[in-house]
Amino acid sequence: MTDRTRKSVWVACGVALVAGGLSMVIAQVQSGDPFRIEKLDPSLDEIVSPNATLEVLGDRFALTEGPVWVQEGPGDDDGYLLFSENAGNAIYKWQRNRPLSVFLENAGFTGSDNSNVGAQTIAGRIPILLIGPNGLALDPQGRLVVTAMADRTVYRLEKDGTRTLLADRYDGKRFNGPNDIIIKSNGAIYFTDSVWGLRGAANDPGREIPYSGFYLIKNGVVTLLGSDDGNPGTAPNGITLSPDERYLYVTAGRLGTMRYEIQPDDTVANGQVFVGHGQDGMAVDVRGNLYTTGGGGVGGIQITSPAGKPLGRLHLPQPTGEPRTRVCATNVAFGDADNKGLYITACTHLFKIRLNIRGIRYDDRPFTGR
Repeated sequence: MTDRTRKSVWVACGVALVAGGLSMVIAQVQSGDPFRIEKLDPSLDEIVSPNATLEVLGDRFALTEGPVWVQEGPGDDDGYLLFSENAGNAIYKWQRNRPLSVFLENAGFTGSDNSNVGAQTIAGRIPILLIGPNGLALDPQGRLVVTAMADRTVYRLEKDGTRTLLADRYDGKRFNGPNDIIIKSNGAIYFTDSVWGLRGAANDPGREIPYSGFYLIKNGVVTLLGSDDGNPGTAPNGITLSPDERYLYVTAGRLGTMRYEIQPDDTVANGQVFVGHGQDGMAVDVRGNLYTTGGGGVGGIQITSPAGKPLGRLHLPQPTGEPRTRVCATNVAFGDADNKGLYITACTHLFKIRLNIRGIRYDDRPFTGR
């Protein structure tokens, strides 16, 4: 096979189509650029094997986001992935050897008229509205906390299925569209607020907060930690914690990813540019390596050491042909019983790659090296 022929074929093995409870692995062949691993430092091999493969767990979505893993027992079959379908207004549940199912309907917008909510984007050629949920996180009690972008709220899903409103405004003004979220081991909630909950985005007449920011919810009080006010092109989006909870990472548009020192009262200080990559969701592994995503553009994930050194990149496949898909990288989360599975929400797709190193889950924080 020539290099040209090799590049023109994308073999995506591991598409999980479930019939009668049995997992069927299908190989799809499409033209386009295949998945590849770009090594920027030799230490990348300790994190991801050079011959690691990318599994396709699902496609034909509109815009996937906010993955979080829920482990309920010792085996892989005892855990499952929850992720948002932003245009479908639902949270999906993916579990090995079982059909994909809807975990929660009307998860991001609970109104009856969506004619004036949710910004518009595209899924391939198809215009879509961002009316669904976005970020998902688990609190110390294992309850799901959701950023409902079009409802412009942050709520907690109780064990009985009811929803508890945690925040919907700052200083008396409604949020623009809560986006990504992470929760500290003491229950402190950090989240970003973007303009994507508004039909007109930044120019929407219903916008009440004139900037995009990132916030802390603690003891029922909402505190603004930072924003793009006066700094165009630096809107916060993705957010996560270091394994030891000493640092908060926040993406900042053209700047890449910022790192802040967390103070004893859970506010932040001394923000500095950590790495010039990162537009959307993030995750960390047990060594403190940061996994940043490229957002709505061509799908890519960069792995950066805790010292700020880029170690490598995972380039997601880019199929061509019609109907056109949109394979991006919106967010990542670690899962599986051993926590070595990296799950990737990728707009129209959901992927997984197995790594050589464990990631951090909500029940690992603060990480003490065990």
